[in-house]
Amino acid sequence: MARRRAAEQRKVIPDPRYGNELVAYMINTVMKCGKKSTAANIVYGAIDDIRSQMKDEDPLTVFSQALENVSPRLEVKSRRVGGATYQIPLEVRPKRQIALAARWLIQYAENRRGVPMRRALAMELMDAYKGQGSAIKKRDDTHKMAQANKAFAHYRW
Repeated sequence: MARRRAAEQRKVIPDPRYGNELVAYMINTVMKCGKKSTAANIVYGAIDDIRSQMKDEDPLTVFSQALENVSPRLEVKSRRVGGATYQIPLEVRPKRQIALAARWLIQYAENRRGVPMRRALAMELMDAYKGQGSAIKKRDDTHKMAQANKAFAHYRW
């Protein structure tokens, strides 16, 4: 932790195709080993797949609503108190909500074997938009864990 001042938060530059910060953030999250053009092709391809499969919906609306549906409101954090470790439920900051949602969507898209990443990401986004899929289950499990440990909320500080 810095002693002098808080670290500056860098602003995410909107992506060139849609001018959307969430799309740019998703591209940066998908990116591995600095291959940004490959990551951009995956995310743009997933949005194009959503456009072709859900003709009556706007693909950017589906994308942003999927991220909103997956983002957790509560999470648990381990806290050591007097020799015992407690799982303490905490509210999640808005930036962390988006980070966790994007990470979970990408993780479960990568777990779909035998499917190209762009199609897997599109399927995961469409499932999240509909309120189903692995990322939604992960969010629900996180909420259940926080609910189960509600008794230790007084250890929050």
